[in-house]
Amino acid sequence: MRAAFQGIHGAYSEVACRKALGAGCRTMPMQSFEDVFLAVQKGTADRGVIPIENSTAGSIHQNYDLLIAHKVHIVGEVYLRIEHALMCHPLASRKTVRDIRSHPQALAQCSKFFKSNRSLNAAPFFDTAGAAKSIIDENSLTVGAIASSLAAKLYGLRILRRHVEDSANNFTRFLVIGRTPCTTAGAVRTKCSIAFRPVTNQPGILHAILGAFALRGIDLLRIESRPDTRSPFEYLFSLDLAGHPRDKKIANALADLQRMTGMYKLLGAYPMGKGKFYGGAREGVGFRSPFLNRKL
Repeated sequence: MRAAFQGIHGAYSEVACRKALGAGCRTMPMQSFEDVFLAVQKGTADRGVIPIENSTAGSIHQNYDLLIAHKVHIVGEVYLRIEHALMCHPLASRKTVRDIRSHPQALAQCSKFFKSNRSLNAAPFFDTAGAAKSIIDENSLTVGAIASSLAAKLYGLRILRRHVEDSANNFTRFLVIGRTPCTTAGAVRTKCSIAFRPVTNQPGILHAILGAFALRGIDLLRIESRPDTRSPFEYLFSLDLAGHPRDKKIANALADLQRMTGMYKLLGAYPMGKGKFYGGAREGVGFRSPFLNRKL
C-alpha cells in the first residue's frame, strides 16, 4: 500500500498514515497537499492521508477545497493524539540548547512550556519534521526542535522531554482518500461527508436544509460554512452525518438537499474512526431539539 502525505519523513501525517493503514505501508512524502491529491488521482499512490481538522486550531479549509476540486473519495478517517517531544542533537544537552525550532502552530501549542523555560527561544520553522532534520543537517548543538517522536527516531535525535504540549486534548482528524469509493462502508458504523452551496436569495433556505435531516432523525455530526472563493459573498458548507447514502432515509434527505443547492458533492462514505471522537461529538451523546421532539 503506497500512502502519500504532505511533509517529510517524521511528520505527524506520516504517523497518521501508519496508524490508518498499518506499519507496513510505504509512505510517500509530498511537497504540498495538492501533490497528495494528484498522486492519488493519477495512481502514483494508492491512498493519501491529509489532516482535515484539529481540536484546538480548527479546520484545514484548503483540504476541503481540494476534496471538492479533485476526483477522489474519502475512504477512511483516523484521529491522532498530537504528542510533541522536545529533541536535540545526540551530543547536545539541555544546557547547550538555546533555540527551539518548530512549525508556528506547534510552538503555539507549547506556550506553557516556553513560559516556564524563559532561557529557550521559540524559532518558527516551516515544518515540525523539517525542524528535527535541520539539527542533523547543520550538526548543531545549540538548536532543538519540537516534533514527533517518530522524527527523533528517524533522524537519530535525543529526546529531552516528551509531552511538552499544553493540552492533552490536542487531536488531529486525518482523512484517507482513494480513487474509488469505500466498499466496506455500511457494513460498520458509517460517516458520510458532503459539500454544498445553497441556492441564493431564498429566505429560510438553511433552516429547510437542516430540516431535511432533522425530520428524519439523522445525526448531524458536524456542519461548517466558509466563503466560496469562486463566488464573492456566497458560502460553501461542509457537513458530516452518521449513516450511509444507501440508507433510505438518508438517500431521501440527500435528494431533498440537492433540490435546494446550487452545488452538491458527496465527498465520501466511510467507516467512522475508532475512539470516542465522532466529528467533534462524543460517542453516544445526541442533541434533542426543543422544537422537534426528534434526535438531530
